[in-house]
Amino acid sequence: MNKRKQNLLLNALTWAVVLLSLLPIFWMVLSSLRSFGEITEGAQLSSEQALHWENYRDMWLNVDFLNYFLNSLIVCGWTTLFATMFATFAAYALARFRFRGSDTASIAITVTQVIPGMLFFLPLYMLYKNMGESWGIPMLNTYHGQIFLYVSLFTPASIWIMRGFFMSIPRELEDAAIIDGCSRFGAFVRIVLPISAPGIIATATFIFLLAWDELFFAWMLTSSAEVQTIPVGIRLFNGQFQHRYDLMMAAATVSTLPVLLAFFACQRFFIKGLAAGAVKG
Repeated sequence: MNKRKQNLLLNALTWAVVLLSLLPIFWMVLSSLRSFGEITEGAQLSSEQALHWENYRDMWLNVDFLNYFLNSLIVCGWTTLFATMFATFAAYALARFRFRGSDTASIAITVTQVIPGMLFFLPLYMLYKNMGESWGIPMLNTYHGQIFLYVSLFTPASIWIMRGFFMSIPRELEDAAIIDGCSRFGAFVRIVLPISAPGIIATATFIFLLAWDELFFAWMLTSSAEVQTIPVGIRLFNGQFQHRYDLMMAAATVSTLPVLLAFFACQRFFIKGLAAGAVKG
């Protein structure tokens, strides 16, 4: 097989994978424009069927979807801010300094990523419950309870992404800044941070996407609609709101938009940051 045929075959396989990946999203958007009866009856799609745009209106009016949307923005926004900040400082320390316990810390961070979240759910739930009952620090059904957990969950992987990016920055740039009169922290702020901006943006996008989609812990740790996020809200369409699959598909489509916008806006930084982490990490 010559090179031209190989390229054609690779292109065909690539587009096949892309179309296969987009198929669930396409089905979700299409289902959001169908009636409840058409979805449950499994009616065949045809151009004669009317598009039910009112599903999007009913989603906002009949269910307090705006509340779930705002809760997700609050939880994911603060999670992204804190996790990115902690990951940046921790990754810089691991990439630039050798200190007692640095190797152990690196291994411990890696180990946390291979432990399934299901294993520590019960101890975590009991801890949150005892903190509210015994210590007077409510963690269940709170924004800060979810934010604290998400920061703990997503920071380790973010450290590895940022560590690889910091290691790709020549140390000589910092040494030159220090010779010119900068302190170590000044060199970090004035030299390292601006250069590593793509990696920081990629890490922040990565954290936001993970937090936006998280359902298991959000479902188990919150029972009040005042703090529940979009994944929990969409889950409630099935049962509490009479199995409204049409509204569920409309809500899922709307909740996907911020994720897509965030990804496409930061796509260049995201790929560059992950690639640097993969090479140097």
